Amino acid sequence: MDVQKIIDHFQLNDTVTEAEAFGSGHINDTIRVRFAGGTPDVVLQRLNTSIFPDPEGLMENAVHVTEFLRRKLQAEGGDAERGTLTFIPVKDGGWTYTDEENGVWRACYLIPDTMSYDLAENAEMFRSSGAAFGKFMADLSDFPAETLHEVIPDFHNTVKRFETFRRSLEADVKDRAASCRPEIDFVLTHEGLAHEIVDRIADGRLPLRVTHNDTKINNILMDKTTGESVCIVDLDTVMPGSALYDYGDSIRFGATHALEDETDLSKVDVDPELFRAYTEGYLSTTADRLTDEEKRCLLTGAMVITFETGMRFLTDYLDGDVYFKTARPEHNLDRARTQFKLVRDMEEKKELLEGIVQELC
Repeated sequence: MDVQKIIDHFQLNDTVTEAEAFGSGHINDTIRVRFAGGTPDVVLQRLNTSIFPDPEGLMENAVHVTEFLRRKLQAEGGDAERGTLTFIPVKDGGWTYTDEENGVWRACYLIPDTMSYDLAENAEMFRSSGAAFGKFMADLSDFPAETLHEVIPDFHNTVKRFETFRRSLEADVKDRAASCRPEIDFVLTHEGLAHEIVDRIADGRLPLRVTHNDTKINNILMDKTTGESVCIVDLDTVMPGSALYDYGDSIRFGATHALEDETDLSKVDVDPELFRAYTEGYLSTTADRLTDEEKRCLLTGAMVITFETGMRFLTDYLDGDVYFKTARPEHNLDRARTQFKLVRDMEEKKELLEGIVQELC
């Protein structure tokens, strides 16, 4: 791969001195690029167009949202260069470059002196992440959500995700169903959970908002010195949706001490104190924006998104690992098992967790 040749198509006029793999994302290929002539480091990404078939729409969403946030930061006297991403245009117009092998590339400036974490190291860090994602939603509460492209149609339509799972189970193209009967049975017995958010959006009980749709803590850049949240990144799935999607994804990923692909399920549970910390941080920046129904359904959102994510991992396992990157033969199955264990734990702790939400509201 000739990184210099790719970089030359963007509005950058400098010589590449170093290019290295960067980050831990499941979907896109990401490279950190350093330069000889003083240009700030750049994050260069090849978009996975099998997952994102409309890269132009994806980038329109990302650019419109970041420009909107930049204007808000400037009006508030904030640091607009660090508080949101800055994408770099292509020399002949637009925001993506397509190479000779039909690889689609985009670039943005790396935000210096920041780092991200795969898990919250303590409750205070998780509380801060809740405030950051809550502020992201609150700052975009007056952005016209209906103008965004739906880059992955029905991304969080859990009812349709369930239907897709059913089809994959019936097809069983890799003859894997026999190896995961308990996980299959878990999905089948929780079909009702798939309707909880979708039905509320359809009948108007939940409002449509601009949502990030991948609110893991490793999508927050934090200042290396202060530990404060600086910028929300990975805007590929910014779309119209429910606030419960973002809150729920954060809880499923961060309110546990286990990694997403933990194989020892005895380590997988929901920590009530981490749950409290995130919820407290999230409500500190969203309480005056969320409706009463949204507040009542916060735990439901966590259960639905955790269930949906596990179902997606299991579906991909049945399909032969065609969506998520894997590092071992049963990687997606391991991921599914952790999610289903978290759902079971939320069910067992439902009264306790709902009590925390009610107390903080």
